Amino acid sequence: MNKSIAAKLTQLSVRLEELNRLLSSESIMVNLDQYRKLARERAEIAPVVDLYNAYLQSEQDIHTAQEMAADIDMREFADAEIRDAKERLVRYGAELQKQLLPKDPNDERNIFLEIRAGTGGDESALFAADLFRMYARFAERQRWQVEIISQSPSDAGGYKEIIAKISGEGTYSRLKFESGGHRVQRVPATETQGRIHTSACTVAVMPEADEIEDVALNPAELRIDTFRASGAGGQHINKTDSAVRITHLPTGIVVECQDGRSQHKNKAQAMSVLAARIRDKQMQEQQSKQAATRKSLVGTGDRSGRIRTYNFPQGRITDHRINLTLYKIEQIMDGDLNELCSALLAEHQAEQLAAMAE
Repeated sequence: MNKSIAAKLTQLSVRLEELNRLLSSESIMVNLDQYRKLARERAEIAPVVDLYNAYLQSEQDIHTAQEMAADIDMREFADAEIRDAKERLVRYGAELQKQLLPKDPNDERNIFLEIRAGTGGDESALFAADLFRMYARFAERQRWQVEIISQSPSDAGGYKEIIAKISGEGTYSRLKFESGGHRVQRVPATETQGRIHTSACTVAVMPEADEIEDVALNPAELRIDTFRASGAGGQHINKTDSAVRITHLPTGIVVECQDGRSQHKNKAQAMSVLAARIRDKQMQEQQSKQAATRKSLVGTGDRSGRIRTYNFPQGRITDHRINLTLYKIEQIMDGDLNELCSALLAEHQAEQLAAMAE
């Protein structure tokens, strides 16, 4: 390990001790925003320091085994210990190099997931519902929380649009490569002649913004309208103007929220989504500039292009960015996304390593 990497890892070890002291102090809970930031930083640093300690321990094991090798009776055992420790060193060294790659500051944030039906009419709306179920099942497997912010059902039972908040450890880091166009090829339930139809949906994954610090929302630039929520009648019919629509005048971004019965809650939810969309727009613009300098395969989250095809007759899913085809469509649609997410992350890390080498 070169000196600069060792120095960086030593700095992280010192910083972890400092964070542990700060987070255990009685005064930290006075400022919850500061507490969340420090806790997020600690969650990011701790695994790297643990890995570095394991690396140092392997170095120590080699040194101890080399001393043991001076004893003829222990030499065979010592040589085996040295081989094992050296293998661990190589493995830990490679992993540490990955851990020290530039971190996405949003990786530990919660996300807003937006799915919109595209070309294909009712079939596209049904596919939007299938995609939402896929992500909700994945979230359930990760023990994340899913909260529907707003939904626009289609006549056929799918969604023209659905927005949900997914909360949990590492939600953005696992799902950030899902943004883009998703295409489906299958025989719709309404198709009488068995013809395969192609339709599409767009998915947007946006990190939740720390509203006050990340996005400056000027009240003078917001138009807030209230209206009566649409939906089922009966005893729960909405008799008040609890639904909220917020328009950000400079960007033209419009957010509606009507799922909650409280106007106050709907407004708070809509403001959160608005902050995330504005921040996401800023990130997209920044990434577009970076991509012009160096083309990134999976890192830009470009929503204009098709990223994945779901072919039901052939039972396959293909991610076009990394040319990965998996013949396990039923498992994936049931939320088994780990193989896809891991492959996309590995490709992204390979690009980062290549950029560092340049």
